[in-house]
Amino acid sequence: MKRRQFLQQSASVAGISFVGCGLGAISGCTQEAHGARREVSIGGKRIRTVDIHCHSYVHDVWPLIEDHTDLSYLVSVVDNPNLRKKIDINNVDFRLQQMDEQGIDVQALSLHVGQYHHWADPDLAAKIVAVQNEKIAETCATHPDRFVGLGAVALQHPELAARQMQHAVSELDMRGFMITGSVNDEELSDPKFHPFWAAAEELGTVIFIHPRNFLAGRSRFGGNGRLDNVIGNPLETTVALSHLIYEGTLDKYPGVKICAAHGGGYLASYIGRSDHCITHASMFCEAVEKLPSEYLKQLYFDSLLYTTENLRHLIRTVGADRVVIGTDFPFVMGNADSIDHVLSVDGLSEVEQEAILGGTASGLLGIV
Repeated sequence: MKRRQFLQQSASVAGISFVGCGLGAISGCTQEAHGARREVSIGGKRIRTVDIHCHSYVHDVWPLIEDHTDLSYLVSVVDNPNLRKKIDINNVDFRLQQMDEQGIDVQALSLHVGQYHHWADPDLAAKIVAVQNEKIAETCATHPDRFVGLGAVALQHPELAARQMQHAVSELDMRGFMITGSVNDEELSDPKFHPFWAAAEELGTVIFIHPRNFLAGRSRFGGNGRLDNVIGNPLETTVALSHLIYEGTLDKYPGVKICAAHGGGYLASYIGRSDHCITHASMFCEAVEKLPSEYLKQLYFDSLLYTTENLRHLIRTVGADRVVIGTDFPFVMGNADSIDHVLSVDGLSEVEQEAILGGTASGLLGIV
């Protein structure tokens, strides 16, 4: 009952409030007087900035799930009194205020990963996703110049997920979909998910891969440091992308548009070891048609790294045209200074800066 009361009390316009990746609100996200909107210019030209990595919580789904026994990830957010105060960002006006202060013109709204209920059977999963996508779409419609939607799918049921994508694109103007890095301990490269990848390629819609910790390493992530998030999240993304490469999924669906959270985890930083496996131990990599580093040019990566040097390395490894802004709004593991972070990387041309700050994401998300 306590959780139900909180969810009802903090419901926002269109039944939605805004949350992040589970470690508290971004520093400076307090309700203060609304300042002037930061406008970003490159070479004297006003540009549009786009954040592809930010989260929302759809409260309306709670009556469908509240009796389920395994809501541990979600409950850890909702039942934490300190965190609860930080995530009570329950109106669009406040979000717009934060976007204005950070210089973000457009956000692609996706769910909080705790709302991916992969335990649900097909009938319940269809109802859950319908509510989530309709609410995200409704919120985007209130400010179509500031928000676009990254919808949900019930990926535990791949054929259903494909139909949900088709409906959300055609009826709800959804611009992409966020999925987790694995589903019920199954890799995204598993052939059972081929109907999903086929539909994503056919629709031309972007798929944003966001980890939900690395559950296989749970026994090693205890103790100090919140290692399930700090190490587990980028590790899950690294494993997911590596399987998509090594199992031939990216060869089978070369047109699919995948964007990976948190700079793609560790993949780009250690891609030389993956290449070395191909050139020196090819018996382990029979399904791979080219060097793993070449597949990086089929992927997109958000900018959510924490030093200029790390971001510089990602850009130099994958190309400036493959990196987009990701803030992880509004949590402390995010980056409220994403614009300045990109601009801190030396050696970028104005064309490259504009692409990273919004041009590439605008193309992926169909923002005109």
